[in-house]
Amino acid sequence: QGSVDCPNLEFEYRDADGHGAELAELYSYTEEPELSTNRRCFEEDFHTQVQGRRWLELDGAQQKAYVMRLLDGLEVVNRDKRLKVARAILYLAQGVFGDCDNESDVLHWSRHNSFLLYQLGTFTAFLELLNLEIDNSQACSSALRKPAISLADSTELRVLLSVMYLMVENIRVEQEMDSPEWKTCRETFRMELSFPVHTEEPFALLLFTMVTKFCSGHAPHFPMKKVLLLLWKVLLFTLGGFEALQAMKVRKREELGLPPLPEDSIQVMRSMRAASPPTYSIELMEQQQQQQKRGHRSRRPLVKQDSLDIYNERDPFKNDEAAIDEEENDDVDSGIEGELDLMERDAIIPTMPAQRPPIERVSFPKGLPWAPKVRQKDIEHFLEASRNKFIGFTLGRDTETLIGLPRPIHESVKTLKQHKYISISDIQIKNEEELEKCPMSLGEEEVQETPCEILYRAMLYNLPQYMIALLKILLAAAPTSKAKTDSINILADVLPEEMPITVLQSMKLGIDVNRHKEIIVKSISALLLLLLKHFKLNHIYQFEYVSQHLVFANCIPLILKFFNQNIMSYITAKNSISVLDYPHCTVYDLPELTAESLEAGDNNQFCWRNLFSCINLLRILNKLTKWKHSRTMMLVVFKSAPILKRALKVKQAMMQLYVLKLLKIQTKYLGRQWRKSNMKTMSAIYQKVRHRMNDDWAYGNDIDARPWDFQAEECTLRANIEAFNSRRYDKPQDSEFAPVDNCLQSVLGQRLELPEDFHYSYELWLEREVFSQPIRWEELLHYQ
Repeated sequence: QGSVDCPNLEFEYRDADGHGAELAELYSYTEEPELSTNRRCFEEDFHTQVQGRRWLELDGAQQKAYVMRLLDGLEVVNRDKRLKVARAILYLAQGVFGDCDNESDVLHWSRHNSFLLYQLGTFTAFLELLNLEIDNSQACSSALRKPAISLADSTELRVLLSVMYLMVENIRVEQEMDSPEWKTCRETFRMELSFPVHTEEPFALLLFTMVTKFCSGHAPHFPMKKVLLLLWKVLLFTLGGFEALQAMKVRKREELGLPPLPEDSIQVMRSMRAASPPTYSIELMEQQQQQQKRGHRSRRPLVKQDSLDIYNERDPFKNDEAAIDEEENDDVDSGIEGELDLMERDAIIPTMPAQRPPIERVSFPKGLPWAPKVRQKDIEHFLEASRNKFIGFTLGRDTETLIGLPRPIHESVKTLKQHKYISISDIQIKNEEELEKCPMSLGEEEVQETPCEILYRAMLYNLPQYMIALLKILLAAAPTSKAKTDSINILADVLPEEMPITVLQSMKLGIDVNRHKEIIVKSISALLLLLLKHFKLNHIYQFEYVSQHLVFANCIPLILKFFNQNIMSYITAKNSISVLDYPHCTVYDLPELTAESLEAGDNNQFCWRNLFSCINLLRILNKLTKWKHSRTMMLVVFKSAPILKRALKVKQAMMQLYVLKLLKIQTKYLGRQWRKSNMKTMSAIYQKVRHRMNDDWAYGNDIDARPWDFQAEECTLRANIEAFNSRRYDKPQDSEFAPVDNCLQSVLGQRLELPEDFHYSYELWLEREVFSQPIRWEELLHYQ
């Protein structure tokens, strides 16, 4: 699609999609018949217990009594009976749709029943059953023997995970009308999932273990989509979403005595507008041909650049040299640079008459969206260069002494210090260096027991395997992946037992498979981003540990491969059949499905989950590469610039911002010709991305851009991470710093824990170990 054809996308980025949509994505379309099975299991049991009444008509005490009776049924040994009871409970969690008239009623009762089920201990009961199913070697071996795995192989697991997902999602989402009892219930549930009481590990770790077991090939029947969705929602519930994260960041800065953040990044991004994407080579050729037909060559590239400069309020960062370069190459590169199409120019400057008015009259947004930031390192580099130039020697990290430097340098340093930004990470790194230097004098570090800290400690020793497993599944679900024999089968919980025979059934299954893959990509991208952001706030080296293992597992080329497709087609894909979505399909009769109705899809301008996934993956890529020159070089080596530039076609401000950030960090390595050919992209970077004073990103004069330092940088980081992990988490019992008791009396007076049966064999032990051994006095005296 051409850049002009793509409209602005009205998309609001948030923690998750709407409540109904998130519940609908739990089910595959092939699972639809099971909804009526759940209903039948519930009604058969319910009508034997409660005569002539409906669930909605019972009062609270009667509902509780019935649920307690159902939970007793989970204790039976017979698997089939247990499954029937679990299905009846699932029907309750699904909102007793047989008694409801519309979708909102189903969602209301689903929420009501989820709170009721949690209060009566259903989650704990289902957790025990889930552990039984995970360890069920019979199901694993039968699945391994089968040539093709289908829905039938994971029936019990799917029922258990569905109940747990519905409970987590319904309780997690806050609503204004929630009673105080429900609010208390939510906090109790969050604590239960975050701080395990009965088990040694948090619930999220059990789900991570399921993911690795599935990827290792030992349990190919695990319903991976449900596991990943549940894992994402558990992390979202226990750790907190993006707004909670921002509040935690503000609170932590206050505790550390740091100045407040210059702005709320969530609000800034919501208020940003999308820019017109750059023009592409095919469109440029067409425009050149049209110009030649009109018989004149205009100097419009300069007009275009000028108009963008007005929009940027006469950008102070743009120097005269760039303008001269542009003028020199005007005739040669007028096509490559890309011209403003008339429609695009109207979109950017709506009131542009034939003769341009004076600049002062044009009203544009005041200022840039982001406050500039300066690191301590930037001030040090600036002073080092200035001292070398004017004095001939440097003073190391001293940023206060300005003797011998001219007045303009004093002003520059003052401006840099005004915009100096100290991050939480800087403080954490500094503290870590001090703890490494003085372990004795500084004593034991006080580590706050947060849900994030507990999760990291639990994940630590198997973290590389978890990251590899998630990326393996992401690769298998990516639309650009080719089906290989050695890749893992992620379709076990979507393929029916009997494969389709009609064209309509094949189309429906095709849509279902694509939707299934999209949901997997969405859940993995969201949970990886959550982990990275929370670990970064908790401790920078926890974040770096996860990041390094993602990089080692080829996460950077994997994300670039994902974007190396027609991204507009992916974002506007219609892989959903709205009439089959829960809860719609439970309360309305299904219309006759035809090939035309399946092809038509829904009327949405874009697919929410796919745009959400794309933004998450771009954010992960930014997190992995920011301030890491070795990883930025990977972006250059994998030729990411054209792939990312194509992604700018999507007219959504937040997505464009993260693409531009990725282009900005590698611009200095792409060469002068690329910069001249992409001036529109360069202007967009100036306009939308935060400025770092003294950051010579556009012209390649960076002190840090020394390729021979890249490997050393990664090795130093790895050493720091290992030192942090061993200091904080490997606490050996016999430490070399532990005090030694040298007093004979106190050593002999210590009570030793002896085994219970020791006194039976005490005399024998004395005979064998003491009396029968000759004492060599000479040797004993010699050693003294």
